[in-house]
Amino acid sequence: MRWLALVPVAIFALLAGFFLSGLFRDNPDAIRSAFIGQPAPALDTTELPGRAPLPPGLMADGEVKLVNFWASWCVPCRVEHPQIEALADIVPVYGINHKDKPVDAIKFLEDLGDPYAAIGADAGRVAIDWGVTGFPETFVVDGDGIVRLRFAGPITISVMEDTILPAIEAAREG
Repeated sequence: MRWLALVPVAIFALLAGFFLSGLFRDNPDAIRSAFIGQPAPALDTTELPGRAPLPPGLMADGEVKLVNFWASWCVPCRVEHPQIEALADIVPVYGINHKDKPVDAIKFLEDLGDPYAAIGADAGRVAIDWGVTGFPETFVVDGDGIVRLRFAGPITISVMEDTILPAIEAAREG
């Protein structure tokens, strides 16, 4: 009967261990993705008028690339735009415009600049397939079409230098 008194203590110890393990992971703010190390999902998008469409076979074209989910109505997308432009000088960046009116998306690009090698318009399904939880969201994809990094939120200068650029280099090295 004395062992029954130890049951609550054991349950408490297990729960405490579980919660403490969350405090000591690499980045407690990072959103994990089931796609890391997996083939990138399809980019089944429509064309954004007047912009280069996403080419077939894009994900496994031999080049490291970024896939950036954005929208004209997304304020953080405006904040990260200069960093997306800077990254476009390093690797091709492919834009997925999410649930936007084409005229608004085009105005966004005319006002801020168009850093995208090609753009696809998404009515909503592609973002779901990629596991996007908010906007903007950016993925580093290697030349074999394998997702190497998912970054949720706006890319700041420090995020670009500390997270995105190292992931690009690691994807290049293979």
